[in-house]
Amino acid sequence: MKVLIIGQGGREHALVWKLKQSPRVTRLYCAPGNAGIAELATLVPIAENRVDELVRFAKEAGIDLAVVGPEQPLLDGIVDAFETAGLKAFGPGADAALIEGSKGFAKDLMKKYGIPTAAYESFDDYAAALDYVRRKGAPIVIKADGLAAGKGVTVARTLEDAEAALNAAMNQKIYGAAGSRVVIEECLAGEEMSLMAFVDGETVKPMVPAQDHKPVYDHDEGPNTGGMGTYSPVPHIPQTIVDRAIEEILKPTARAMVLEGRPFRGVLYAGLMITSDGPKVIEFNARFGDPETQVVLPRLETDLVEIISAVTEGRLAETEIKWKPDAAVCVVLTAPGYPGSYPKGLPIEGLAKAAEKTGLIFHAGTAAKDDQTVTAGGRVLGVTCTGQTITDARRCAYDAVDRIHFEGMHYRTDIAAKALKNVTD
Repeated sequence: MKVLIIGQGGREHALVWKLKQSPRVTRLYCAPGNAGIAELATLVPIAENRVDELVRFAKEAGIDLAVVGPEQPLLDGIVDAFETAGLKAFGPGADAALIEGSKGFAKDLMKKYGIPTAAYESFDDYAAALDYVRRKGAPIVIKADGLAAGKGVTVARTLEDAEAALNAAMNQKIYGAAGSRVVIEECLAGEEMSLMAFVDGETVKPMVPAQDHKPVYDHDEGPNTGGMGTYSPVPHIPQTIVDRAIEEILKPTARAMVLEGRPFRGVLYAGLMITSDGPKVIEFNARFGDPETQVVLPRLETDLVEIISAVTEGRLAETEIKWKPDAAVCVVLTAPGYPGSYPKGLPIEGLAKAAEKTGLIFHAGTAAKDDQTVTAGGRVLGVTCTGQTITDARRCAYDAVDRIHFEGMHYRTDIAAKALKNVTD
């Protein structure tokens, strides 16, 4: 089987790494990929948003299965285009991907079908939004309605911060068209949890949970990022809560999408807040999370190709999925300045030494230049380790991080600390 992975980040590197383990895969391609992915797959120099070119390449290369990593191509209808061309692609169609593409759509869907989430209102008028914020007060959450690379959310602790976030999104257009409309939510309190599931219509097969770390600095301080690190399992959140999230959120959402005439096929990601009233939805994504994928896939025992094929062929209900008991921890290394502006082309040293500690160094924003690996994005590497316990995996990950260096390298030192504080593993 010839498989094409579309995307270029750490999530896609993890997907390539996992798919390569399948005995069914004879050839792996990745478009456009990165320096790390190049060691495992043949890179195809086609950007992930060049849908027509990707379809043409898939036809010419005889691709049996395409796996779409990022959200934007899904919203652009890449799966629809592949299927129209008679090609098999994994991911939701554009109509179902809207659950990530519009926070307003997702919130309205949850309200209609009674899926637990924060109270909210949506606005495309700045004055009305500002008046609402002033009436509600802080803390309050401001979200750009559209895609903003994981950075369109502000948890405003003061009224001044909320007003500044509104102005930045709606007037200054720092998120482009994505911020022309905003969703304003009550600020939920509790532990966050990421819960992904393979979905085929109303069939939902949950993955193991993970916990991401969005703020750029230790102790959850600073602006939000695309994710600074993650771990799995999440031992201080009881399985009863996970089961409740599956039954009250994931399954009803899949059913709601079918009822709305937008059946979802692919990976449905629920970003959850575990409140005193139970799990509530912060956001939905229409694809594998990044960096959650980097800790979830190492725990997957079942052949990923088998699962993906089952989804695309409508037989997920009869597919058994097994998970390893191991723990996994991923620490993200970023370029200086991220999530703001950052330099590119910084030489990365110590990758070989780090690989001796763990074989799971997932490249997120890297490129090859003059026989050297250099930085090419804000999030540069996801250093991942597995172990019998979170303590073991965490120690291994940070030992590997200590062997890597590039100018201005930044990372959080407290990834998985919440788990260690709450539970002795």
